[in-house]
Amino acid sequence: MKSIKPFALLRWLLAIVALGVMLAVLLKQSPAPEAQPKPTPDTAKPANNPEPDTAEEVFGSPLPALQSLEQLDLDTPPARRGLDLQHWTTAQGTKVYYMRAEELPMLDVQLLFAAGASRDGDQPGLAMLTNALLNEGTNNLSADDIASGFERLGAEFSNGAYRDMGLVRLRSLTDSDKLEPALALFAQVLAQPAFPAKAVTRVREQMLAGLQYRMQRPGSLASEAFWSTLYPNHPYGNLPDGEADSLKVISRADLQRFHQTYYAAGNAVIALVGDIDRDQAEQLAQHLADALPEGQAAPTTPDPEPVAATQKQIDFNSEQTQVIVGQQGIKRGDPDYAALYLGNQILGGSGFGSRLMEQVREKRGLAYSVSSGFTPMQAPGPFSISLQTRSDQTELALEVVNSTLDDFIAKGPTQAELVRAKQQILGEFPLSTASNSAIVSQLAAIGFYNLPLNNMQLFLDQVQALTVEQIQAAFAAHLDPAHRVTITVGPPQPEEDATSGESAPEATETASENDATKPAETKP
Repeated sequence: MKSIKPFALLRWLLAIVALGVMLAVLLKQSPAPEAQPKPTPDTAKPANNPEPDTAEEVFGSPLPALQSLEQLDLDTPPARRGLDLQHWTTAQGTKVYYMRAEELPMLDVQLLFAAGASRDGDQPGLAMLTNALLNEGTNNLSADDIASGFERLGAEFSNGAYRDMGLVRLRSLTDSDKLEPALALFAQVLAQPAFPAKAVTRVREQMLAGLQYRMQRPGSLASEAFWSTLYPNHPYGNLPDGEADSLKVISRADLQRFHQTYYAAGNAVIALVGDIDRDQAEQLAQHLADALPEGQAAPTTPDPEPVAATQKQIDFNSEQTQVIVGQQGIKRGDPDYAALYLGNQILGGSGFGSRLMEQVREKRGLAYSVSSGFTPMQAPGPFSISLQTRSDQTELALEVVNSTLDDFIAKGPTQAELVRAKQQILGEFPLSTASNSAIVSQLAAIGFYNLPLNNMQLFLDQVQALTVEQIQAAFAAHLDPAHRVTITVGPPQPEEDATSGESAPEATETASENDATKPAETKP
């Protein structure tokens, strides 16, 4: 068969294009069909119009009309997924939480350790550096070996460290030829990290670069100042990312000691959700506990001392001011948690429709977004309200935020707000149990914070039974304005001089975005 020469092919293409142009000209000269009027309630649809205009024509049968949201039964909670949660303890004292989920041939494993930044002591950054190096090599496996091993098995490994905890996760298929080697590799990575010198140097440099990058971000500066002001002389006041002076001198021996102490079997919670039976789950959990270093549970983080109302301004060369208002809140397991969570949804936790969003954004246009939230932790975590506003509107924004919060503390929500918030929470709850990964995180938290096994069901029952008076009482009991902390990061606010009425001179240094050292390209 002869091949077509390029020039011959080009001639053919030109001929086809020319033919298309001629057809377009002929069609343009043809008389167009008469336009038909658009059907209205008083105008019948033309019989010759073949295009369907209604759902009945598309689907072949009438569809039921949509009902008004006002006709929904708000007193009846939505259906909940049944959760057969189980709990036991290994020979080493490791708490295990398990649920069988047969829908997919997969297993989600999550381990939590009381190994967060609250355990750093006088070495800020030690917990995060230790956790980040877990998958950087063992005595006989390099970081590349570990990564390729999980990839070859179709498994996913992840890890992280926060103020309360360090965590590691594994997701694997449950076929024995995949699950068994994935678990063996997971156990080796978790229990036998070698902390190679090159990896320590590289990850340390990434964390140092991250600290430099934080100096360019007013939100990060505000968060750091908020935690340190709210928790002076307390482990929560330390930045989990560490400090440059501390990171530079952390040694391999420090990392090994931290791992041996806090990544111990007695300090672990194991959560398992997936397509394995109880016997398999017990064997798997015991295998992981056997692989971990021996050790006891770490002592509980102590409660912080309350702080007096404080307002702190951090000068930053920008047109916007970052604002955080808050105070110490509650610990996980507090009996008022449901009331505070539900009330916060109304105050500022639900986005549009919340009190703060209405007052700050919709009525006054002071910020694009404003939100509030409680962060319950092992010790009382913070309650905070965050927003970013134009610098010349900072004073007005703070006035609106504080007055809105004070009014909510004094009066609580309206009955209509309460009904809407309940229905929103009850409607959203199925999403929190819609995936195995979501359930395994819930189970791990139940174990870590010593919550009852039926904690999720109890929470929903409590939310459904709450009244306006109970929410108001909970907010009044936990959010005393005498302990409120306010942090602003932005251009210095002018202060009126008492004698001349002129603005007082600046008394603090300014951290300019242009002057800050640029971070390296890699970040932790």
